[in-house]
Amino acid sequence: MAIVYQKSKGLLDAEFHYCPGCHHGIVHKLVAEVLEELGIIDTAIGVSPVGCSVFGYNYWACDMVEAAHGRAPAVATGLKRVNPDHAVFTYQGDGDLASIGAAEVVHAAMRGEKITTIFINNAIYGMTGGQMAPTTLIGQKTTTSQLGRTVEQAGEPLRVSEMLATIGGAAYIERVCVKDIPNLNKAKKAIKKAFELQLAGAGFTFVEVLSACPTNWGMTALDANKFIEEKMIPYYPLGVIKDKTAE
Repeated sequence: MAIVYQKSKGLLDAEFHYCPGCHHGIVHKLVAEVLEELGIIDTAIGVSPVGCSVFGYNYWACDMVEAAHGRAPAVATGLKRVNPDHAVFTYQGDGDLASIGAAEVVHAAMRGEKITTIFINNAIYGMTGGQMAPTTLIGQKTTTSQLGRTVEQAGEPLRVSEMLATIGGAAYIERVCVKDIPNLNKAKKAIKKAFELQLAGAGFTFVEVLSACPTNWGMTALDANKFIEEKMIPYYPLGVIKDKTAE
């Protein structure tokens, strides 16, 4: 009997802990498939920091290292410099990367570290109870912005990809989402290209994934996908933001 589909060898035999409708599991699957297709499961090194993805080492079949909150790019820098032939990646949420870890990712990009960062942007702090994040949209309600985020109180949401694109050491930056199959396929293509460019020595590569958090958004999974389409994408447009290899 022909096999139509099977779980990637890049994933361990463990059940995800994520909430129903969360997109973390989908992105984990894409990363795992890319590792398998590139033949680097045995040599890749992933870095999980603090956040919803803190248990990443339970899911990916490659070597994994745990980092302190926000410090994944710094840890990945050390790993890559002593293992230059390995594919090294960080997997970070917006609270981890865009808040406490903002300096870490900026300076990794500035130095042109040959690592790949997968950035999950769900516009909220998922693990700790749904607080406002640097990426929370104007008017969006969270446990710490119960009347909705305002520019006067919290400033404008941070567009991390556009910010990093201004830095010379950043070689490739793309923003994607996984709300439906066509976008899922585009996301996998972006993740694969980011790893390929890293292995080619191009520099720092970065893929931002707009992701749903139905639990903390207080929505159904279907409504969360609609929120991404109607609210997030207009502010965080999809597409390649920087590709030095195409210049």
